Amino acid sequence: MKYTVFLFFLAFINYSCSQIKSKPITEVSQDELKTIVLVDVRTPEEFNAGHLEHALNINWLDANFQTQITEQIAKDKTVYVYCKVGGRSAKAADKLTALGYTVVNLEGGYDTYKKAKH
Repeated sequence: MKYTVFLFFLAFINYSCSQIKSKPITEVSQDELKTIVLVDVRTPEEFNAGHLEHALNINWLDANFQTQITEQIAKDKTVYVYCKVGGRSAKAADKLTALGYTVVNLEGGYDTYKKAKH
């Protein structure tokens, strides 16, 4: 019985630690942006129409998304990802986590950020 409880506890800890962190895009501080890699996973056209300062554009829809990520971002860096409203960044965050990155998905996306700034 104790062994079963212990295994359940370990599984719970592993599950909770593997969850992708998220935070509202409007709560990202300028200090945070100095210590992380900010990735905009929208298309280049969307990115060129407006983006967060210092964001790196790596299009989630590109066939070589994973290659671009691994070539441009070291795994010891924390990666914040965002897109237009949150769908693509959630998928990208899952992929990055599976690749071994520490990831924070910025909820609400660029549309929410723009609304908050106006």
